[in-house]
Amino acid sequence: MNQRTERRGIHVDQSELLCNKGCGYYGNVAWQGLCSKCWREEYQRARQKQIQEDWALAEKLQKEEEAAYASIQGAQAQPQASLAPFSKFEEKKTNEKTRKVTTVKKFFSPSSRTAPKKAPSEGEEKVTGLRDWRGMFTPPWEMGSPTEENQEGKTPSPSISRQSSIETDRVSRDFVDFLKILQKPGREIHKQSRAFIEIMANKKDLGADELSECVQDFYQNMSDRLMTHFKGSTERVEQVMDEVEKYIMTRLYKSVFCPETTDDEKKDLATQNRIRALHWVDIQMLCVPVDEEIPEVSDNVVKAITDVIEMDSKRVPRDKLACITRCSKHIFSAIKITKSEPASADDFLPTLIYIVLKANPPRLQSNIQYITRFCNPSRLMTGEDGYYFTNLCCAVAFIEKLDAQSLNLDPEDFERYMSGQASPRRPEVGSSWPQMDTAASRPALAQVYQNLDLLSGLGSRQERVLEGARSLQSDLITWQESVEREVQEILEKYPLEIRPPALSAIDSDNVENDRLPLPLTPQVFAG
Repeated sequence: MNQRTERRGIHVDQSELLCNKGCGYYGNVAWQGLCSKCWREEYQRARQKQIQEDWALAEKLQKEEEAAYASIQGAQAQPQASLAPFSKFEEKKTNEKTRKVTTVKKFFSPSSRTAPKKAPSEGEEKVTGLRDWRGMFTPPWEMGSPTEENQEGKTPSPSISRQSSIETDRVSRDFVDFLKILQKPGREIHKQSRAFIEIMANKKDLGADELSECVQDFYQNMSDRLMTHFKGSTERVEQVMDEVEKYIMTRLYKSVFCPETTDDEKKDLATQNRIRALHWVDIQMLCVPVDEEIPEVSDNVVKAITDVIEMDSKRVPRDKLACITRCSKHIFSAIKITKSEPASADDFLPTLIYIVLKANPPRLQSNIQYITRFCNPSRLMTGEDGYYFTNLCCAVAFIEKLDAQSLNLDPEDFERYMSGQASPRRPEVGSSWPQMDTAASRPALAQVYQNLDLLSGLGSRQERVLEGARSLQSDLITWQESVEREVQEILEKYPLEIRPPALSAIDSDNVENDRLPLPLTPQVFAG
């Protein structure tokens, strides 16, 4: 058998879904194949190294400037005024240290990436830094309520407030009702969560990675405190953390989803255009073990498409993950019904790719990045949510790298299909695709072709009917003209004469008048 006629399924070893560090958790393409825990460790290690290098550079520059200043002062100093220059040198040295500290702080401050503003004093800058990072590194019972300066964040426009106010109010009420059960710890959790939201409102200029780091640090600190309070009850801690995540991310959704500092929107458009260009890819090309002719299978496919599209309408990362999980379960159900046996991982991934291609979910990259950055890391590292999310990331990565070899196609044909110059609608004899029964391999396309043939026959019949109607109309016109012509000829040949009728007695037409008696003759009698 020719190599090009052999079908190759999409196979991914389950070990490829795990973290590259070998920790046993699920990895993620966005984290270079690492799990969230290993990625944070690598990120913090690289960040700490960069901070140390910047501090070393700042100290080196400071020493060089101090040495240069000391040499200049030594050359200009007078013997009789030695105390005064020494005092000025100490003052200058203090100022230089203050300036260097401020410069190093600017390396890690979001204000360095924005337009220059009025430089605050050293005391004000220290207070601001402590206030901003207080929520991430202090226990909840040591953190006070937000100050008035914290509440001077960006006020959303009235239109945005109206759109999100209903859901935000509902989530806030549910969060408060849930925390009432915890009593005093619940009040501390609520106070700390509100303080963190106010702090994040002032972090408008942070990048996506910095925002993610802040949220993940808050999750970690909150989880550690809860583990201490609940004495290691993991299930109880997860329940509280789910409610905390729901409350915080609902409030921060507008500012952290697809932020302006990232190219998420550009990636969304690229992925959407890519999926549109791959509209010709069908079940046969991906070796998807699903028969959409079965009504129950077709219903599961439609539900899976609906779930993956619905993901964009959710605000909480956990809810978005729930949509992915429901979609995946519908896929497994469709495969099980088709094959009459449980589905395998090798069947699941090609089917998930097919569902994504058919659905073309809105803002797919933004939703994946949002879940990656702000979801509770324990959900992504283990469990069915983490497994299905990792497979979705693999499916998107496969679609982005899909080429002729992946589909066992000729490169020229693949480029023609992608550009829209041709479409593999009807495989011909001798083509690279195996000849299969259309109704069995592509039932939907077979139905389309049947309907097209039926429409073509109806069009021919309609043309014949219209031609007969036009012929009948012409014959009627010709017959009407011929009748009118004959009538006119007869009238001209035999003109119509109208004569007045002759006057006659009332009984002139009576043929038996001779047999009638004579009329009576009047007689006169003498009186």
